[in-house]
Amino acid sequence: MGLCTLDSLRDPGARNLVLQIGEAFFHGFLVRRGDSVWGYVDRCPHAGLPLAQKLDDYLTPDGRLIACSWHGALFQPEDGLCVGGPCSGARLTPWPVQVVGGVVRTA
Repeated sequence: MGLCTLDSLRDPGARNLVLQIGEAFFHGFLVRRGDSVWGYVDRCPHAGLPLAQKLDDYLTPDGRLIACSWHGALFQPEDGLCVGGPCSGARLTPWPVQVVGGVVRTA
C-alpha cells in the first residue's frame, strides 16, 4: 500500500498517518532522514499516549530524535530505542515500511 511519496516528507521530518482497515483505525507515523524512512505505531511505551500533541510534531528541534511531547521521552529514529526520559530502554513499536520507486509503502 502506497502511503506517500518520499519527496512529500521533509528531510529530516515526520508525518502522522491514520489508516482505516475495515472498521478499525491504525495510528502511525513516518520519520525521514535522507533516503531512509522508518515507521512506528503512534503510542509512547511510557503512558500509551500518541507521541505528538501537535500534528506531525514528532522530532526534536534539531531533527535528530523522536520526542514524546507529553513526558519528554526521546527515541532513536533508526530503531525506536528510548535513549532518555521515563521509559529509557523501552522501544517504540515498529511499523515496517519501505521506499520503492520514490514511494513510501507498508512493507
